Formats: sequence, C-alpha cells, structure tokens
Amino acid sequence: MSFHAILAVAAGGALGAVARFLVSFGAGYLFGYGFPFGTLIVNVLGSFALGVFIEASTLAWSPSAEVRAFVMVGVLGAFTTFSTFSLDAVTLWTRGDLVPAIMYLAGSVLFGIMGFITGMLLTKALLT
Repeated sequence: MSFHAILAVAAGGALGAVARFLVSFGAGYLFGYGFPFGTLIVNVLGSFALGVFIEASTLAWSPSAEVRAFVMVGVLGAFTTFSTFSLDAVTLWTRGDLVPAIMYLAGSVLFGIMGFITGMLLTKALLT
C-alpha cells in the first residue's frame, strides 16, 4: 500500500461524501423525508457508476492502483451507503412500516444490481 493510494482514497472519499450529502439532501427536498429516497438513489447511482468503471477498466483502459483506489474505495465507497441502508431498513421496520421496509429492501437490491448491469452494458456498447 502506497502513500499515494491513501491520499487517493482520502480525496475520493471527500468527493463521494459531499456528493452523497447533496444527493440525499436534494432527494429529501424533492420527495420528502418519510422514505429514504436519498439512500436508495445513491446506492443505485453508485452501483451504476461502479459498473461503468469496471467495464471501462476491462475494455478500454487500465487505471493505476491509485485511480482504482480513488474511484472504487474513495468516491464510490463514500457515496454509496449500505450502512445507512441497513439503518433505514431497520428504522422503517421498527416503526411498523413493514410494506415500505420490504419495498425498500427489495428495491435497493434489485435496482442496485440493475444499475450495475446497465452501467456495464452501456459502457460496453459505447466502447466496443
């Protein structure tokens, strides 16, 4: 592990965290705060972005270890929020919102995977 990789993770983490905050705040402002739309949106967008990055790295470009650390661990690690996802799901469940909790769990997983696959397919179509 190099000092440059650590700096890359730190810089990417700062950007990802700020982006997460802005998306979550914007989603709450637009859709309300009764359902964790912000967390759902960042997880789907983060999964999509990771799919794009992985496929681009495979097909068209070989990023350095520092770039991979910056994007995958820093930016996307701070941007996506599966720890917050867990908290939101449990909060919905414990306050008795069972149907929204189940929809949130299923939607996060399903749309996250769909975002990842879509990112890969779109990138492959654009780069091949």
